[in-house]
Amino acid sequence: MGGITYGASAENVETGQWRSIRPVWNGEECISCMLCWVQCPDRSITTDENGKVTGIDYFYCKGCGICAQVCPKKAIEMRPESDFA
Repeated sequence: MGGITYGASAENVETGQWRSIRPVWNGEECISCMLCWVQCPDRSITTDENGKVTGIDYFYCKGCGICAQVCPKKAIEMRPESDFA
């Protein structure tokens, strides 16, 4: 009896299955300004050891679209999940 039950977080739950739309990253357009990385509530933007954006971790991405909205180069496009079925 007693104890603490911790809620789910993006760190330990595969939240990517909740998505109906997904961000598609275009590496040729990306300038690695990191706005998407800063704004992503699920830490789904991946980077390399030099801090350059390398893509999106769909395991955690919920498809909120914030990354696409803040991208100054429009290097992230939101597309229906059905396009990838």
